[in-house]
Amino acid sequence: MRGPKTSAMAVRKPDGSIEVETWSTGSRQWYSKIPIVRGVWSLFSSLAMGYRCLMKSAEISGMTEEEEPSKFDLWLEKHLGDKMAWIFNVLVSVLAAVIAIGLFMLLPAAVVKFLGGMVNASSMVLSLVEGLIKIVVFILYLFLVTRMEDIHRVFQYHGAEHKTIACYEGGEELLPENAKNFTRFHPRCGTSFLLIVLVISILMFSVVTWSSLWMRVALKILLLPVVVGLSYEVIRFAGRHDNLLTRIISAPGLWLQRLTTFEPDESQLEVAIAAMKPCIPEDGQDEFGKD
Repeated sequence: MRGPKTSAMAVRKPDGSIEVETWSTGSRQWYSKIPIVRGVWSLFSSLAMGYRCLMKSAEISGMTEEEEPSKFDLWLEKHLGDKMAWIFNVLVSVLAAVIAIGLFMLLPAAVVKFLGGMVNASSMVLSLVEGLIKIVVFILYLFLVTRMEDIHRVFQYHGAEHKTIACYEGGEELLPENAKNFTRFHPRCGTSFLLIVLVISILMFSVVTWSSLWMRVALKILLLPVVVGLSYEVIRFAGRHDNLLTRIISAPGLWLQRLTTFEPDESQLEVAIAAMKPCIPEDGQDEFGKD
């Protein structure tokens, strides 16, 4: 959980107890107050913090101790030492970026480029088809990963997070029996953000050239920070207002959260509540960073 002043991570240990770590969220720098720019900053800071928390929670929960290290692992540890974790993190990040660019930029553009050579269609139509392919790939990817037991459990904790925040925002005491009665869907969820990114990218990339596939992908990468920044402002606006427009904006993302959140049990709600409590500010602010 990330509060206005304090962030916290709660992990269920092998003995059944809950370990909580807290740290300062940090002061709001000038770049975190500028529209568009703050969205890019928020995305990358959230990704970095989320990855660190996942690695740390795996260590605390005992998941990393389930298997004996292989000979290759021992060789890496001997020759790389303390640098091994840093190198591993860099390789994973690069691989993730390559897969994301391949699945959501190169593959849809290549398919549409091929189809465009067979039919006479405007760049707007081609961009729309490309965007629809990206959305289909995204939904299919989410559906497939949720079939994995470990990811399903992660998404249960995601549901516990949303229910806990909804319980707090609803003014109820933070107890598992109270939190379980609240919705697991939230308009400021990262799932909704990603879907809005896809929609805005359809509009923005419609003006990018189709003359060269590689030029189109390169320009889309360069424009990605702008797309992220605009998407952040949209999701921020939708999370702070409740009217017909914001409900229309939020509806697709809330529906998609059926794939990224699952009903948690009370033990998972206990962990989410333990992470929530240190983040509650004394001055009554109620906006929390999620996902």
